[in-house]
Formats: sequence, C-alpha cells, structure tokens
Amino acid sequence: MDLSRRQFIQAAAVGAAVAPGLGAGAAVAAGTLPKRPFGKTGLEISILGFGSGSRFLMYKDDDEALAALTKALELGITYIDTAHNYGNGKSEERIGKILPQWRDKVTVATKLAGRSGDEARRQLELSLKRLNTDHLDVVHIHALSGPEDLAKIEAPDGVLKALYKARDEKVVRAVGISCHAAPATLKTALERHDFDATQMALNAAMARMADGKGGMKATPMGHEGFEEQALPVAVKKGLGIIAMKVFAQEQILADAPVEKLLAYSLSLPVSLASLGMPKPEHIERNIELARAFVPMPDDERRRLSDSIATARKAAVVEFFRDHLDA
Repeated sequence: MDLSRRQFIQAAAVGAAVAPGLGAGAAVAAGTLPKRPFGKTGLEISILGFGSGSRFLMYKDDDEALAALTKALELGITYIDTAHNYGNGKSEERIGKILPQWRDKVTVATKLAGRSGDEARRQLELSLKRLNTDHLDVVHIHALSGPEDLAKIEAPDGVLKALYKARDEKVVRAVGISCHAAPATLKTALERHDFDATQMALNAAMARMADGKGGMKATPMGHEGFEEQALPVAVKKGLGIIAMKVFAQEQILADAPVEKLLAYSLSLPVSLASLGMPKPEHIERNIELARAFVPMPDDERRRLSDSIATARKAAVVEFFRDHLDA
C-alpha cells in the first residue's frame, strides 16, 4: 500500500500543481481564498480552515468569538473544524448560533471521541443539535491513539460502523479519522477501512521523527513520520486530507516564521491546513498568507525541517503523544 519515495514526491507535486491555490493573484483580486478538492468527496474547500478548538475557546466572550468566526468566513474561509468535546460542547454551540445563515456556503467538520456505536450515535445526535443543522459534511473519529484504540474503533459494535450507517443515511457526507502522534497506527487504519478523509499533525518539526527504541528519534527525511507513513496512503486512496498542528501549538514559532511553517504544510498533498486563530489579527494575517501561497520546493522544506533542533523535535512529538484537544 505504500508509495515509493519517488511516487510520493510526484503525488505531492501533482497535488500542489492542480490546486487552485496556485492562482493566488486572482484569489487576492477577488477577495477570496484559493480552494482545493476535498479528496473524492465532491467538496471543494478553502486551503485554510478555521480551527475551533482551544484557540477558539480563548475568546472568552461569545459575541467576540462569533465576530471572529464571521470575519473568517467573510474573508473566504469555507471549512470549519470543531469537535464534540471542545469546551464540553461550547465550541459547537457557538458555531451553531450563526451556522444556519452560512450552511450552504461552508463545510462543517466535527469529531467524536466515543468508541462504541451507541456512544457515537448519542454524540452525533447532540453535535447536530448544538450545531443547529440536520447533516454534517465531515465527521472524524477523534484522536486515534494506537493499536488498542484502533481495535475499539473497528469492533463490530464500534464507532466506525455507526458512522458508516450515518453516511448511508446521508446524515454524514464524509467519514474521517484524526491522529496526533501515532502515524503507524493511522497508516494501518487508512489501509484497512473505507475512510473519506483524515486529519493528521503535519509540520516541519515532526517530518523527520520516527518511533525508535527508547522513544522518538530523528531520522533521514523519507521515513517513519506522518508524512512518510500515513500521508502517502491517504494520497493513494484519494482522501480529503487536513493538516493540523501546523505551528505545533506555537512550540516552533521561535524556530521559523509563520509564513514558512504554513507554506511547508500547504506544500504537502493536502486539501487544507486547519489553524486555531485566537485573535482577529491572526485571522487577517493567515488569510493574507494563504492567498499569497506559493508551493515550497522539496529542498527548501528539507532545510526548514533541518533547521529545527533534534531536541525540539523530540519535545514536540512527546507533547503530542499525551496531548488532549480542548
């Protein structure tokens, strides 16, 4: 199921070349954001997504939060990323207050932490109610953590079969799975099952990390991280691919500028990068960068990854191993 390194590079190049994001000048002139196909789903989405986790919850006032989200949508973002458990439902509830007026213009994705079918169905029903909608474009199984977790997900009475049923009933358009720190397990999950989408941590710090004896270690580019294991499978199967943790929860902003880190992730064969933007100025800046996006060549991506110290990379990977979303 693996792509060879050469095939992967070719796939990345093709993914970048066909993405409407390369028409940046036209996008800026039109006041819109570049868009890309969301895998084989038939959806087309902005290359920048609005992450509604911990950074969205930093807006303490609901009106302030909704003003920020509205601003992002008005400036061209068409993908909203949330989860059933973000802020114990606060994120979905906030989005639901304005979603009806935007419903036919945006792609809405949520994530379910439940592993049994019954739990997943209850969570899905509540998410629909909170979001004030009768259907969801994307529902991810939230935060795959390893082989034991995958066994629960794919059990006969597990969440995966419940989501397949919801897809058959047109309540959910695309079924996905997200993962922060288990690339080998995500690879296995994508190979085994009929997913439409996947969301994984893709950033310059994690590109050259591999599971090794005694913990994570740096490896030559081309082996063992999400880029090298799970991403090629997702590309080969034509999934909608979301890059998350682009700035590694701000842990690598001291190592490289925002524009380079965003360009790094968007230069991979992904549909979009989902970013948390806790201040209105972050929204404006990130949209400006997405509109002006130009693919980063492989050698420049490699140099950027190399510029981040091995100790920092190891710390980032360990952080995400135990990371809990908002």
